Amino acid sequence: SGINAEWPLRPGKKEEEFQTHFMLSDQVHALATVPPTDKVFLWLGANVMLEYTIDEAITLLTKNLNTATVNADQLEDDLGYLSNQITTMEVNMARVYNWDFKRRKAAADK
Repeated sequence: SGINAEWPLRPGKKEEEFQTHFMLSDQVHALATVPPTDKVFLWLGANVMLEYTIDEAITLLTKNLNTATVNADQLEDDLGYLSNQITTMEVNMARVYNWDFKRRKAAADK
C-alpha cells in the first residue's frame, strides 16, 4: 500500500486550493481551506514538527506505513502464537487437576 493517488497535493496535480478536516484536539475537528503549496509540515511527535517537500513527505509517509504494516503483521503472528500457548497451558492445567483429583479420590477410598 501507499499514499492515496488522489491526494490533493500529489506532485503534478493541478494546483488549486482544497478543503480538508483536521484535528485540533482529540474530540475537536475543524474545516480548513488549504491554498496551493509545495511544502507540508509533518508532526513527528515529542513536540517536533518538520517541513518537507511534497515528494519527501510522500516518501517518508509511505516508508512509515510500510514499516507499520510489517510490524502489525508480526504482532498478529505473535498474538496467534501466544493464544496457542495459552490453550496448551490451560489443557495441561486441566490434566494436572484431573490427575490430582483422581489421586486424592483413590487415597480417600483406601
